[in-house]
Amino acid sequence: MEALSFTIWPAIDLKGGQVVRLAEGDMARATVYADDPAAQARTFHDDGATALHVVDLDGAFAGAGVNSAAVEAIVAAFPGAVQVGGGIRTRADIDRWLDLGVARVVMGTAALDDPDLVRAAAAAAPGRIVVAVDARGGLVATRGWASVSAVTVADLARRFEDAGVAALLFTDVGRDGLLKGVNVDATAALAAATALPVIASGGVAGAADVTALRVYPNIAGVIVGRAIYDGRLTLPDALRLAGDSLAPAETAA
Repeated sequence: MEALSFTIWPAIDLKGGQVVRLAEGDMARATVYADDPAAQARTFHDDGATALHVVDLDGAFAGAGVNSAAVEAIVAAFPGAVQVGGGIRTRADIDRWLDLGVARVVMGTAALDDPDLVRAAAAAAPGRIVVAVDARGGLVATRGWASVSAVTVADLARRFEDAGVAALLFTDVGRDGLLKGVNVDATAALAAATALPVIASGGVAGAADVTALRVYPNIAGVIVGRAIYDGRLTLPDALRLAGDSLAPAETAA
């Protein structure tokens, strides 16, 4: 299999209009890193980022956009590809973000609860819908990771193989925000079980995680959050290790 371009997606997670990182998706365990999300987006761009991963954490729990103004400011401030998730569960939500210039919309809860919605959106906007496969113990977690289903991550992934989605975003919830190291084995297993590109997320602690993921041909990138904010990994170093490219932005054009 020919290796995919490998993209570093710096993360901006939004809670109450601030840039935060959670531990294991727990809203009560939030660390605030910045008060100006748009300024953070500009900083990431200045450091070389071509892609950005944005999550409305409040929206993920509410089931509707809560930090929309902050997301809009980020999209306006960042000239690269912005990928947005969190509480996007209707076609109107999807179309609104795509019309505002978001490169990709991430669907998690809706992928499990309303797969027809996700498939229809992917058919209408090929390559611009990402399915979030969030896992606790190998089972899909939804609604801001507050609920755990009986569906395995591989089963959920296979449901969308022919739907025209851009990628799968795989997060090991038990590692997210803890700097324990990314779950390389589980990410690689999912990548081997599906023909769709997989983006890794959850637990990235440093350069070794980027290097470990980079060797798998169907892993297309990684979300990096706390490791950058805490200074364990600089964004320029991550980009250098990844051999980052403009592929996501070009796809959205």
